[in-house]
Amino acid sequence: MATIFTKIINGDIPSYQIAEDENHFAFLDINPIAEGHTLVVTKQETDYFFDLKDEQIRDAMKFAKKIAKGIDEALSPLRTGIIVQGLEVPHAHIHLVPLYTKTQPMALGHNVKVSEDRMEEIATKISDKVNR
Repeated sequence: MATIFTKIINGDIPSYQIAEDENHFAFLDINPIAEGHTLVVTKQETDYFFDLKDEQIRDAMKFAKKIAKGIDEALSPLRTGIIVQGLEVPHAHIHLVPLYTKTQPMALGHNVKVSEDRMEEIATKISDKVNR
C-alpha cells in the first residue's frame, strides 16, 4: 500500500510543493515546527533512511542541500537545521527546519500554526529560489 508521501508525490493528495527531480520530492510539512519546515522525500518507498544505498543517501542529501539553500535565501533564518527521524511515516525523508532564534525548539511535535495563505506564500518564495 502506498505511503502518504507516495500519494503526495503522485498528486493524489495536494501539497505545498517546493521542487522535485527524478528521485526526490520536496514540500512543506503541514504540521510544521517552524515556518518553512520542508520535507525532502525519496520517490522510492523505503521505510528506514539508512536502508537506502549509499549513493541514494548522498543524492538525497545533495537535493536537501539545494532546498536548504533555497530556504535560507527565501526566509533568512539563522540557518536551516536537519532532522532524520523517520518514525512518523514509513518512507525515507529528511526534515529541513529553518531556525529563526538560537533558542527555538527543534523537536517534531512542537508545531506552530501557519495559515494556508502563508503556506502558499512560503512555498512560492522557497520554490522561486530553488528553481531559478
